[in-house]
Amino acid sequence: MRVTIYAAVAENGVIGREGGLPWRLSSDMKRFKATTMGNPIVMGRKTWESFPRKPLPGRLNIVISRDPAYRAEGAEVVTSLKDALTLATAKGRCMAGAEEICIIGGGEIYRQAIGMADTLKLTHVLAAIDGDTLFPVIDPDVWGVVSAEDVPAGEKDSHATRYTVYERRGGDVRRA
Repeated sequence: MRVTIYAAVAENGVIGREGGLPWRLSSDMKRFKATTMGNPIVMGRKTWESFPRKPLPGRLNIVISRDPAYRAEGAEVVTSLKDALTLATAKGRCMAGAEEICIIGGGEIYRQAIGMADTLKLTHVLAAIDGDTLFPVIDPDVWGVVSAEDVPAGEKDSHATRYTVYERRGGDVRRA
């Protein structure tokens, strides 16, 4: 299965602040739900704990925690990204319509996953935002833009965005 990173990233690379999102993007959350539905989603413990309602419905939720005793009700728990990808691949093959493994955060998981991903589906928040968690640098020698769509701020959005899909150039994925 393809590995896809999903993230919203400010112009200055910020993806989070104090354990949460530093913006309100209702339009983007609807797109995220629609595009990840039916697929396995992989996230770190802090991302899992930031959700007001969990697990995210209609998706296999996989949480990575260094603590082997950690429990996340409604989710599978593993201790490494490698184990998460193995589990997502095995279970995803049994999920009707599952097409990709969705990596959904946070910062440390993105840093580990960017070298293994096939695709980046990024919502670029068209503003510099204060925050304490950053997305890894997107190397243009590695990633090429295949589509981009400007999205004006909707009624329930704090910022305008640009939804961009990147593919790894040459298909050279370095799996760990």
